[in-house]
Amino acid sequence: MVDLDLSGQIAALRMTFADIRSVVGVDRLEADIADLSAQAGVPDLWDDTERAQKVTSELSHRQTELARINSIDRRLDDLEVLVEMAVDGDDQESADEAVVELVSLQKLLGELEVQTLLNGEYDQRAAVVTIRAGAGGVDAADFAEMLLRMYLRYAEQHRYPVKVLDTSYAEEAGIKSATFEVDAPYAFGTLSVEAGTHRLVRMSPFNSAGKRQTSFAAVEVVPLIEQTESIEIPENDMRVDVFRSSGPGGQSVNTTDSAVRITHLPTGIVVSCQNEKSQIQNRAAALRVLQSRLLLLQREQEAATKKELAGTITASWGDQMRSYVLAPYQMVKDLRTDFEVNNPSNVFDGDLDGFISAGIRWRKQPADA
Repeated sequence: MVDLDLSGQIAALRMTFADIRSVVGVDRLEADIADLSAQAGVPDLWDDTERAQKVTSELSHRQTELARINSIDRRLDDLEVLVEMAVDGDDQESADEAVVELVSLQKLLGELEVQTLLNGEYDQRAAVVTIRAGAGGVDAADFAEMLLRMYLRYAEQHRYPVKVLDTSYAEEAGIKSATFEVDAPYAFGTLSVEAGTHRLVRMSPFNSAGKRQTSFAAVEVVPLIEQTESIEIPENDMRVDVFRSSGPGGQSVNTTDSAVRITHLPTGIVVSCQNEKSQIQNRAAALRVLQSRLLLLQREQEAATKKELAGTITASWGDQMRSYVLAPYQMVKDLRTDFEVNNPSNVFDGDLDGFISAGIRWRKQPADA
């Protein structure tokens, strides 16, 4: 006789799911989809390419979110039926399948529950992520490339569309910097907890003496701004340079000066883009990233002013927010949340969900206290 009683766990999942549906606002989501579908059906929509892309992108994002909610609803119903079949039919195989499905739903609802904490002003936006090699020479450049691969694998596993905007390769190995865009709902809110200084400790493959080496890389995450809220940047505040795109070792990727580098003179912020085929497209992409960074800078300055006026001092995330240790032992530890794992290879292969969930919950603690 199969002994399977999952009623308590399923009831808990349904309560969590009801809270998530309430926060997400399914009725509002359905209304948004109906409105965007009507806009997407207008015959002359593509006469304005930018508006058309925005409408279709928002429609796709909302349809994906609603489909995920509806899928969970169906899976909860199916799970109850599966449990009933296993007990009534004394079917151990169905019982095992029900337990596996329960664990899967618990994980999925846990991720969605964390997403409900992302209620910041820009949390729903797409994200622009920049990785820069720091102290540590060749090891730091190699570490920066490891982080780039890690985030691209994370995005791939979650089916987040990614567009690499610019990569600056180091001479010997690795990269000096890289910038990429993640176009998915809540990408900024999710990835913003990754911002900060990352540290790698390992036996250096670039050191003939085989000594242990510590190297650093910085990760910056900014929200991608909407076209309608672009910050106006006076031409006199920008220096625009054009150059030829190149790959590792100086290999020619483009035979024309299509890559664009924009320097914002008042702040010193530099943005490059060489992913697009034309100089005009690269300039537009670079300008959009620059506007996103200036928007975030403005937001941070306003927040700092509010804190100063309020006379409060809060703990910063610090210069080093995560350590990746490959020698003499194996561990990746977030120094803000104390979340750690003992399998760095999985982390470098994109397994970041635990770190990101812990970071989002940690970041919410001061506001909820």
